[in-house]
Amino acid sequence: MKRALVSVTDKTGVVDFAKGLEALSFEVVSTGGTLKALKDGGVKAIGIEEVTGFPEILDGRVKTLHPKVHGGLLYKRDNPEHVKTIEEMDIHPIDLVCCNLYAFDKALEKGADLPEMVENIDIGGPSMIRSAAKNFKDVLIVTEPNDYQAVLDAIKNHNDDFKLRMRLAYKAYSKTAAYDTMISHYFETQLEK
Repeated sequence: MKRALVSVTDKTGVVDFAKGLEALSFEVVSTGGTLKALKDGGVKAIGIEEVTGFPEILDGRVKTLHPKVHGGLLYKRDNPEHVKTIEEMDIHPIDLVCCNLYAFDKALEKGADLPEMVENIDIGGPSMIRSAAKNFKDVLIVTEPNDYQAVLDAIKNHNDDFKLRMRLAYKAYSKTAAYDTMISHYFETQLEK
């Protein structure tokens, strides 16, 4: 069974997307508030701690930063040594990541103080996005709700080809680059005070 990891701040359309993935025989794994939204919406999602064997800690600051997540994303499916390692380590492949990032921009718009701004810096999200995008040949990375239906259709019709995967990886890296630039700019403005 294929596995999708779904962890989003913007929950627009995510329940329907996860239901579509389930209909395509994906097991859905999720975190925190996304897990609750999915379960409330009737998705049979499992918590990330069932994958990692480790609870979410530090008020949710650490939940997906784990070898059982990133190993499942980054291993090369056509590399026998990689395959052997994940089998030995009991790491399940992750075939799709659906992730968008903490709303740093919204905190910025409302003029949040420094401690709140810092709490709105996503660490696990960009890490998962970048890992999935690096291995785009084997892992679909979905960062925008407006791509949900196209991705479901592509999987259903066996059209989730190299070009689609690369386009989604391009979008993913564009998002993480813009996100990091926004945070960097914010820190620069704080130094100028």
